[in-house]
Amino acid sequence: MTSARQAAHQAALQIEGVLLGKRERVRLALACLLARGHLLIEDIPGVGKTLLAHALAQTLGLRFQRIQFTSDLLPADILGVTVFERESGAFLFRPGPIFAQVVLADEVNRATPKAQSALLEAMEEGQVTVEGRSQPLPAPFFVIATQNPDKQVGVFPLPESQLDRFLMRIDLGYPDRASERELLQGEDRREILARLKPCLEPAELIPLQEAAARVHVAPALLDYLQQLLHYSRKTPHFLTGLSPRAGLALLRGAKAWAFLEGRDHVIPEDLQAVLPSVAGHRLRAVSASGVDPAEHLLSAVAIP
Repeated sequence: MTSARQAAHQAALQIEGVLLGKRERVRLALACLLARGHLLIEDIPGVGKTLLAHALAQTLGLRFQRIQFTSDLLPADILGVTVFERESGAFLFRPGPIFAQVVLADEVNRATPKAQSALLEAMEEGQVTVEGRSQPLPAPFFVIATQNPDKQVGVFPLPESQLDRFLMRIDLGYPDRASERELLQGEDRREILARLKPCLEPAELIPLQEAAARVHVAPALLDYLQQLLHYSRKTPHFLTGLSPRAGLALLRGAKAWAFLEGRDHVIPEDLQAVLPSVAGHRLRAVSASGVDPAEHLLSAVAIP
């Protein structure tokens, strides 16, 4: 195992030690970051969404900011404002909390669409525009948004255009019985979190992302990916198929997953591992049949 993979592996193990019994979800979150994407976590309160974001930022040594989304949040509260400073006689830009390397947009669907839209340019372009001037965001830049289920009171569902900006959407779910017992008997997670030491420096993360992007993809694997995309577009089971951007997201996610698994090439199982989290929020079934769209897609398309 190369030093880069060793560092990524050690980071995953440290986060798994905080978020018990969630190995797959932790690795999906890491793969999302290595693929230079953004992550949406949808689940009920109290299952560890914020804990995962904190542990990820602290383990990777990244600057962290949390934005609590509420119904009265304004775009300026996220992006920052330009103010006049009497002492200097000049207008100065005061950056908002978006200017961090890991930004937790907590309960993003409790804010109005206007406030939600303030994230769009930042997530897509790595910059924000305030009063006509572009302000670059730090690199690396990673948004982790948490979202309450749509059936809860006081939420504004994210539009498809904003959902598409998230490379992955995951849930955490309840812990298994053994993990919950360890959680109940063990030390407070916040105390463990406070003691976490960075496994990486921020400058080391970008080479890791570049290494993940270099993972080899064989033509046969691309054939499989294109068959998945084609089926999603022609089947009557989905309202709309997967876009070219979704296809690129699947490829980037599969490369990052293969990298975390210690491989220098992508295999079909890598694509299958990330497809539910990459395609799940991009596919809408025509009827409520109870079948998960991503599962239907995987079962309908055979590996070449």
